[in-house]
This record gives sequence, C-alpha cells and structure tokens, in this order.
Amino acid sequence: MEESTYMIPTSLKEVKALGWDYIDVILFSGDAFIDHPSFGTAVIARWLQKFGYRVAVVPQPNWRDDLRDFRKLGAPRLYFGVNAGAMDSMVNHYTAAKRLRSDDAYTPEGRAGQRPDYAVTVYTRILKKMWPDVPVVVGGIEASLRRFTHYDYWQDCLKPSVLVDSGADYLCYGMGERPMLELTRAIEAGRNVSDIRKINQIGFRMDGRCKLKDAVYLNSFERCCKDKVAFAENFHVIETCANMLHAPVLVEPCGDGYVQINPPYPPATETEMDSFWDLPFTKLPHPRYKGKHIPAFEMIKFSINTHRGCFGGCNFCTIAAHQGKFIQSRSEKSIIDEVGKMTSLPGFAGNISDVGAPTANMYGMKGRDQSLCSVCKRKSCLFPSPCKNMDRSHERLLKLYDKIAAVKGVRHSYIGSGIRYDLFLDEKGYVDETSYPYLRELILNHTSGRLKVAPEHTEDEVLKLMAKPSFKLFERLRLEFDAIVRSSNKNCELVPYFISGHPGCGMKQMQALSRRPALQGLYMDQVQDFTPTPMTTSSVMFYTGLDPKNMKKVFVERDVERKKEQKSFFFKRGRR
Repeated sequence: MEESTYMIPTSLKEVKALGWDYIDVILFSGDAFIDHPSFGTAVIARWLQKFGYRVAVVPQPNWRDDLRDFRKLGAPRLYFGVNAGAMDSMVNHYTAAKRLRSDDAYTPEGRAGQRPDYAVTVYTRILKKMWPDVPVVVGGIEASLRRFTHYDYWQDCLKPSVLVDSGADYLCYGMGERPMLELTRAIEAGRNVSDIRKINQIGFRMDGRCKLKDAVYLNSFERCCKDKVAFAENFHVIETCANMLHAPVLVEPCGDGYVQINPPYPPATETEMDSFWDLPFTKLPHPRYKGKHIPAFEMIKFSINTHRGCFGGCNFCTIAAHQGKFIQSRSEKSIIDEVGKMTSLPGFAGNISDVGAPTANMYGMKGRDQSLCSVCKRKSCLFPSPCKNMDRSHERLLKLYDKIAAVKGVRHSYIGSGIRYDLFLDEKGYVDETSYPYLRELILNHTSGRLKVAPEHTEDEVLKLMAKPSFKLFERLRLEFDAIVRSSNKNCELVPYFISGHPGCGMKQMQALSRRPALQGLYMDQVQDFTPTPMTTSSVMFYTGLDPKNMKKVFVERDVERKKEQKSFFFKRGRR
C-alpha cells in the first residue's frame, strides 16, 4: 500500500499492519476519528502524511481507567498532538443553563461522556506525566480560543492561557496546516528551541521576563483577575491584532513567566487552499466504528467547503478569532473536482447538503485595493457600515453554482451554511447588479424549503452590541424574499434566528422583538440563549459589564433563571 493512500492507523494492530517500526506524530482527539476535511484531526494527519510523516490518531482516549489508551502506541519519534475535537469541550458538554447535555454529536451513536471537561488540559497532563521528555503540541478550537487569559463561563472566573494550565510545550492556533508542518520539520531537524519559538502562529510559555523589543505587552493574568478593566483592555488589543494582516508578537505575563503568541501566517493563497483539500481523504468514519451512526458525520458527509475566514465580525462569534478575517478561497477547479468525487461516495443520491463555509456567500470576496487591507485594523468589513473597499459582487459565486449544477450525478446543491444578507442588500435595495440574481438563485435553486438567516435581534441597542446590522435590513429582505417566492410559485419559508440573553438584552427588548410586525407569519422557534464562549467580545461584556471598545457600561443578565425567562418569553409571545 502506498504511503499516500493508507488509512490513518488508530491502534497498535493497524500500525503493525502497515509495517511501521516507529510513529512520527501521535494525535489525541476528543472526537471520533472521521477522515473528512471538515475535521481538523484528519486534515493535520493527512497534511503531515503528504510530506512523508507517519501519523497515528488516538480518538476519544479513556482518561478514567488505567490510561492504556495513552500507552498503547508508545512514544512518537517527534511529538504528541492534542485537541479537544471540533468543539470546545465545555460547549460540547453543557447548555447555556449549565446543564449537562445528554448526547454528543461527535461520538458514535451520539453517546455523551466520552471526553473530559477541559479535554486539552486533561489529555496533555496525562501525556506529560507519562512521557515527560516528549513535546506536546496543543491545537484545535479549544486551545486556539483559550490561548490567552479568558473568561470561563462554566467556572465563572478568568482562567490563564491553556498553555499554563496544561503544561503543553507549544500551542498552534487557527488553521494549522502551515505552522504544524514547519513545527514538525523543526522538531525533526533538532532546531534550537529559541529558533523554533520564532515560528508563526504558535505560542508557548516561558519562565522569567520577555525581552523582545517589538512585542506588544498585555496586562498580566494576575492583574486581569483583580481588575476587569485590565481584562477588557487586553481583549481589545488581542482582537485588534487578530484582525490585522501584519500583526505583532503578543506577550502576556503570568505567574513567574509569560505566554508568547506569535503572529499568524499570511492568509493562504488559492493554490495553498487547494493543496489542503487535495489529500487522500476517504470522506468516511474510520473502519473501527463498523458503520455506527455518528451524528456530526451525517450532517456534513455530502457537504463542500468553499473557503475559510469571515469578515462579518459578529461580537458573539469565534470564527474570525480562529480562521481569520480575510477570506481564503479554493479554486473553482478544486471544488468541482471534489464534487465529482463525491458522486461516487456510498449513499450519495445527487444532493449536496451544503456548498458553504462560515458565511456561504463570502466566497472569493476581498478588498479591491489590497494595500488598504494591509494596514486596516477594522474588526468587521460590514459593521457599523460596509467598507467601501470591499468588493461584494456575487458573480464568481453564481458561476460556481452553475459549474456545480453541470456535474454529472448532481441533482441539487443546497446552501446549509449561514449567509449575510447585508452583502447583497442595504436599506435602499440591492447593492449591485449581481445581488438580485444571487438572492433569486439562492431561494429558487439552493434552499430546501426554508431559507435560514440570522438577524439575531430586532432592537438597535442590542444589535449594536452584537455588531449586527439594523433590523430594517431584515425587513427589506423579507419584502424581496416574498416577492421572489410569489412570482415563482415556490413553496419556501424565511426562518430567522435570534439570540436571547445577550449583553444589552433584557425582558423589554425581548418583548419588543416578539411584537415586530415583520415577523408575523414566520416560523418562529429559532432562538438560542446566549452562551459566553472564550475569546469573544460578547463574553468579555458578559464578564466585565463593559464594552471593550469604549469601556462603556453594558447591562448584562447573568441570572440563569432570568436568562431562561427571556428565552421562554419569546416562545410564549413570539408565535404568530
């Protein structure tokens, strides 16, 4: 069997079947192992495999027994990699009311309890105790969004960087193909530790004081714990730097040392993006699961990811903090090649469930003048008003849809990801000549009965704190939506999503939301109670009661029962 096509091994038996006498990298993950580009563990495993490294995966190791899962493959030649899975383990485990969830979409048969709370920290501590001389590199959503001092909703306190809590040697944040390859090569080559610590998009903890002259120094973890203003100041700097094309090194003192986070790699080029998908994924769960139902896989198995990043800048969202603000798109050829291969997958009946990304209709979008983007510090290219330099044309996306429709074996391609209607609408109407054709194409050919959009709220005082556009834009969208549906005789509904309990939102605002005339006749049970997650502006507001941009006070409903009442009020009075 060629090295480039083998199934990633997950057991000693599978390693021996490959004839290996060593493993370069062993990845531990809180998810079941699904060999699909939607799952970060598979992406990193296949990417490193492409460059000749032998990679094994230990999915959902048992941390409560004699720890045999952590011993079974021995020590790797280079390092252990650790992630919690596709979600932060605490978001995966608990509801906004802090109640334990009864299922886990990333586990066979949806069984709950197959990963620990704070999985990155638990796994890493076990590995460092068992193999103290082997480096541990943490990554994925949980590590990425906990790379600095952060508010933890479930313990209701500030926690230091996961590097401090876990004892990991390195942290890779964001989308990890390029930094992980460089780090792997550096460890293999035995490069000097001080040299390794210059790699972009990684972090680490050091004893003593940092002496870098060009770094930006944040308030210490200890000061943040004593002073909420200091924590809000830190976050404003972190967020600003995360949205810059050329960011500085960030240093955060903690205890008798400091955490250093290096700037990210530049946005991936189209060629680089294509190379991340041009890997021998089987697109299936590992054979070890013997056909068991894994809910998360069922949701995405016939989906296509077109790009990364989001410049929407919603305050409650973690996408830009992890994937970046700048859109990184695949080529049409790469996408069409993947569609063609999908038609031969088991069970494919001609329907692509999603042609999307964090925001489906940002594909191919960027600033007209890139020199302006290179010095921009805006968090959002859309809020408080759309950037005049942003090219919002949907022409390239419309052509992509046509090419997908022409692939033999494809009957329908749906858009299951979110869309931003402020990319094609403003309060006066359509933005450009591609706007109406896009909305019509979306409704008539890519919507399976319901077009889901996310105004999130109706009241301006809440929407401003969410960094979302005025509800007037949704009212305009409904007019255009209804007109297209009427003229086509298509049976389609508009389904708005809302958030209750967000900073700035009280019962008065929820009452006003439920009485909006523009919502009459719509399917109205899509409301989510706000959950503060690490590294978002909204979470900082929730903890501090301050808007980190201007330090103005913000009303926050922290009582779990009153938050529950906000959500229930919507259901009692919001149905029409």
